Amino acid sequence: MVLTVCIGASGSGKTTFLEHVHKVNKCTYIRQYHNLRPFIAVNKIPNFDPTQLPFWEIYLKEQPNVKIGGTMAGEFTAGLSGGQRKMLLFELIYQRTKNFSDLLICLDEPFAGVTDDFLPYLTQRVEEIRKNHNLLLVTNDHVQALSATADNVLTVSAVDRSIVKINEVEGIDRELALYALSNGNEYEHPNSKDDLRFFFDVEVFSLAGGLGGVAGFTMFANLMLIVSYWDSSPGSEALVMVGIQIVSFFCINPYLIALSDWRNFMTEESEALMHASVGVNKALKTLLTLVVLFTICIISFGVLNLVIDTLGDARYFNAMFWDSASLTFPFLCTGLYTNLPFQLVQIISSLPFLFMIFFSTTFSPGAGVEGVKFLRFLFARFYFWCMMPGFQDLMEDCPADGNLDMAVALSGMIGLVLFLLGYAALTLKQSRDQKLGDTKREAIEGKQDFKDLQKVLFGDKIITSPRNAGAAGATKEGFAIVATGDEQL
Repeated sequence: MVLTVCIGASGSGKTTFLEHVHKVNKCTYIRQYHNLRPFIAVNKIPNFDPTQLPFWEIYLKEQPNVKIGGTMAGEFTAGLSGGQRKMLLFELIYQRTKNFSDLLICLDEPFAGVTDDFLPYLTQRVEEIRKNHNLLLVTNDHVQALSATADNVLTVSAVDRSIVKINEVEGIDRELALYALSNGNEYEHPNSKDDLRFFFDVEVFSLAGGLGGVAGFTMFANLMLIVSYWDSSPGSEALVMVGIQIVSFFCINPYLIALSDWRNFMTEESEALMHASVGVNKALKTLLTLVVLFTICIISFGVLNLVIDTLGDARYFNAMFWDSASLTFPFLCTGLYTNLPFQLVQIISSLPFLFMIFFSTTFSPGAGVEGVKFLRFLFARFYFWCMMPGFQDLMEDCPADGNLDMAVALSGMIGLVLFLLGYAALTLKQSRDQKLGDTKREAIEGKQDFKDLQKVLFGDKIITSPRNAGAAGATKEGFAIVATGDEQL
């Protein structure tokens, strides 16, 4: 197969070029600063043999359970150095793809921070990978050694980003080059029991997964509740319930806040082929979060019945759960199933809690500006208060008692339903954009320019696939300098 090295001055757009290759082509892509959760032990990575790493014998003697290391959410975890993490990623790619063929593997600065001592290891791995796969490397390190073994050298320039240079041919249209590098397939993640076991090892059985902190704080907070609300008298149900629900929210809140960071790191781990499916991991994390929420609600309901003996009916547990769920769903939806940044996730996800305080009549039953008061029907907390002994007479327009359980559940799911509707609309838009992109690709790949450029890049090693059909008929000598705009080759 073919090795293409992308070079250029700092700031010339090498990383941007690689990101665009990843966007328009099926490929395995490792970023320049690729994230892996730092608290994961290297020897726990499924289907990975760390003894093949050139530095591993040192750790076997001194630190056999060495962690990946690095920083996540501002917290540093000791482990591998930056250069060693680069070699770990490179070794992951090598081991996971060696039983596949015809992949396009794009690596951005895979050897940054790696000293010359390990150059023989790196060049050996490059040669072994390129036996079965096409490689596209962006590098500022070991440029001469890699360029000497490369089939193609692609040069980008900050002066004119509409064109690139390939080998000795200048003025090649950048977009045409992006599509022409499509000579490869996408890695298909095989789901396995090892990946499922890895999820539970990291997320459930490891203290670093976050459950330990949630459990500790939940125990502490509920002990404080018991001490401060012990032997509460009838008539104070609302006060006790407000306190317990606030504490329940803050027990799970640290776990919810960490979801967006978890999503980013887990997604990039999957791209590095550390584990299988992003979708499966998100589904498992969603289920685990709901289990945590349900467990906290059970504990809160138990504490409630310890401190006051008038709220033992199961309907109060139902109301407590859906009230808490209405505040949890926004964190789950935006934290796991969007690409929003951390700060925006926190702002959007916290709005239901803020609106609940103002509009659900939590602190002012029966009051509020006319025309805005109807918003109370959107909140599970409103129907919750309609259940509270002594509160029914203060609340306006409560449903019939027999409908309260259904009302509190349905209102608790409003945020989830709205998100699913928006997500469905976005999915339809993405599907439409994909069709437009496919149409554009077909038009570009149908041009002789495209076929000639692929022949220059890959010679006779063009993968036989529908999208490359006809490229083998092009002649390397038939390629000329590509001008910008609509000019012909």
